[in-house]
Amino acid sequence: QVQLGESGGGLVQAGGSLRLSCAASGRTFSSYGMGWFRQAPGKERESVAAISRSGGRTYYADTVKGRFTISRDNAKNTVYLQMNSLKAEDTAVYYCAAARRDIFTLTLLYDYWGQGTQVTVSS
Repeated sequence: QVQLGESGGGLVQAGGSLRLSCAASGRTFSSYGMGWFRQAPGKERESVAAISRSGGRTYYADTVKGRFTISRDNAKNTVYLQMNSLKAEDTAVYYCAAARRDIFTLTLLYDYWGQGTQVTVSS
């Protein structure tokens, strides 16, 4: 089992940047496919980005493509989400998640979830 903890959320003006981090417990981080999700009030959870076990493949929702970058450091058991050119519509609680398999597409099917971190973009 893996435990996940997100950090790096906060309040930022439109056009600004934030970098979210998700630290994972355990010694098998490199065996998990990882993803970032978000959920705004009154909306369904949305898959934002995903990354394969090795970090060699990444996937993005059309709404964030070109603005967000997912990456991972398997030596540090951490996955990141660099968010640039933020918009008011990016406001949401952001979650990271781990899957006990490799990742080949955006999906909501993950095995472990973090508690989330709030990102608020003011216009």
